Amino acid sequence: MKLASLKSSHPDGALTVVSRDLKQAVHAGAIAPTLRAALDDWDRAAPALASLYEALNSGHAADAFPFDPSACTAPLPRTHQFVDASAFLNHGRIMTQAYHPEKKSDPSVPILIQRQGDDFAGPHDDYPFPGEADNCDFEGEIGAVLADTPMGTTKDAALSKVRLFVLFNDVSMRKHLFRELGMGFGFILAKPATAFAPVAVTPGELGDAWRDGRVHLDLHVHRNGEAFGHPNGREMSFGFHELIAYMAYNRNLRAGTILGTGTFSNADYRSVGSACLAERRAIEVLATGESTTPWLRFGERLRFEMFGEDGQSIFGAIDHRFVQAASASAEHTGAHAQTGAAA
Repeated sequence: MKLASLKSSHPDGALTVVSRDLKQAVHAGAIAPTLRAALDDWDRAAPALASLYEALNSGHAADAFPFDPSACTAPLPRTHQFVDASAFLNHGRIMTQAYHPEKKSDPSVPILIQRQGDDFAGPHDDYPFPGEADNCDFEGEIGAVLADTPMGTTKDAALSKVRLFVLFNDVSMRKHLFRELGMGFGFILAKPATAFAPVAVTPGELGDAWRDGRVHLDLHVHRNGEAFGHPNGREMSFGFHELIAYMAYNRNLRAGTILGTGTFSNADYRSVGSACLAERRAIEVLATGESTTPWLRFGERLRFEMFGEDGQSIFGAIDHRFVQAASASAEHTGAHAQTGAAA
């Protein structure tokens, strides 16, 4: 089934069931007021949501209405925990070869990092950032939304804990990334809010593309209407089962935890392109000695979308514009006013 959260006065939005073709929707508040609530009570809520989903797809859902992705927040506007992996080692290899050829890493251990989960952005909302000097980047990823997962969950049991999948743009500020990495803790300035596609889907919606702990589908990225890349999820070096088991080695993972893949990256990048600017810029360094692709500038528009084997959009699209943050704009304007007054 497909689920979304409509913008509302509640910080977690209003739970809505969306048709498979993303054309119709129906409120699901009688089953659970929010997706967070549904995840906390999944065994009871999921069968009722599935029945409503089938009624919607067959045209028998009362009070159905046209689905408008611009009215959506992220499926989970906030959650208890967001952990992002770097599960495509091809991406790491490209970055290392371009910038740190002497660096060695252990390919047997997955790389994961704690991220902010308290403020996710919607699929069509303008994305504000302070300044172009931050070297704003994007990363196309998918994430698994987990059920309660007890400490010690094994790889064999891990995939049964995946309740939903989400598609997201993991926005990065590259100016701050290497400095924060060198400090030995996590990202703060390098990783601002993450933006999500409107719809979360159960694993069954992926069909045969969901196998061996990986989503075997292309993630299509467009920058200002031009194709940027369409790498496939099959080349994850660690499957979701391995990542979940690693995370759960010494802790419980609570329902609603989101686990991201890291930016999609394929070995055949010359044909399929990339899902982030940093990778393309690193490829240019390896090829010519310098990068020429610019970082994001104010006013640019990005689109991320994944299609099933039947050609149907699975999650809907992230389609958002990058703009100057209001606070930064006000400070900029104020600085000019002061300069003008002084002159």
